[in-house]
Amino acid sequence: MLPIRILIVDDSPSIRRQLGELLESDPEIVVAGMASTGLLALERIAELKPDLITLDAEIPGMHGVTTLVEIHKRFPALPVIMFSPATGPGARATVEALARGASDYAAEPFQAGSLEIARERVCQELVPKIKALGAAHRQLPKPSGLPTQVFPVSGGTLTRIDVVAIGSSTGGPNALAELMPNFSVGFPVPILIVQHMPAMFTALLSERLNSLTPLHVRLGVDGQILEPGQVWIAPGDQHMTVVHRGDDRVLRLSQDPPENSCRPAVDALFRSLAQSCGANVLAVVLTGMGSDGTKGAAEIRKVGGTVIVQDEVSSVVWGMPGSVVTAGLANRVCSLNAIAGEILRRTALWRNGAKASHV
Repeated sequence: MLPIRILIVDDSPSIRRQLGELLESDPEIVVAGMASTGLLALERIAELKPDLITLDAEIPGMHGVTTLVEIHKRFPALPVIMFSPATGPGARATVEALARGASDYAAEPFQAGSLEIARERVCQELVPKIKALGAAHRQLPKPSGLPTQVFPVSGGTLTRIDVVAIGSSTGGPNALAELMPNFSVGFPVPILIVQHMPAMFTALLSERLNSLTPLHVRLGVDGQILEPGQVWIAPGDQHMTVVHRGDDRVLRLSQDPPENSCRPAVDALFRSLAQSCGANVLAVVLTGMGSDGTKGAAEIRKVGGTVIVQDEVSSVVWGMPGSVVTAGLANRVCSLNAIAGEILRRTALWRNGAKASHV
């Protein structure tokens, strides 16, 4: 297989050089070119036709987010990984970029003080994302203007929904930004979200999503009693689960060991909801690398709960939802633009008197 061709966009000559050398050490990756500004990046993309871009969120001139938007206008199928510091303005710009279509992000590690540490972080965090997104880019192009699609996979009956739980990773911030504006004041159940991100990013993501929906979106708080219409996002580096306390369902945060190399992990949330809510859970698995969420989905299905997943065509990477489908655990497979409708339908029907009907 031909190596994945990368264009590195960063205003720092030292970062371009160091990142280029680290990526070139992998035989499956070739650095096709480099650019120091957004305008130059657009020229190099047209000239070099790379498989993927790494983009600094804080490049001068045409800002990183502005550059991203322009890339998507001219080259809509091209994956872009934001590559910036995980603190301060770079983190905020990165979350904005993720919510506006960037495929993923990786924290720039060259301030760590050791080239060996930087190499390890690039190999562990950035390289797998490059390979997954580069491989997806080389598949058949995804059509634009996706129609609403709902594909039934496995049956069951429509049960009362007491909580909606959403898990996502690569491409998740953009998917959540599209999903959350569809919910209005009076939404009848709490919504819990696990997005694979470090702490600084989840805090900024909650702010971003809160600005897009009339619901109140906040980071999870240990001991918080769940109420209808609340949206809670698992804080970075903490698992978020749900337990019973008397008649209430309560959030719990912990630093238990990572699951699927993730903390927070979707499996941890889903598993706890199967135990605390039984059949009255609607689990949603959105775009993402890996298989986090599959074991938890199995627990939810075992107790009679419902699992819907994003389809391959609208996913940035169909790892997490695809794993659920392969395991035979999905009640429905939906385009991203159909998932909100499915959630609204399932949370409303029981309350409108539609008892145990087929899904």
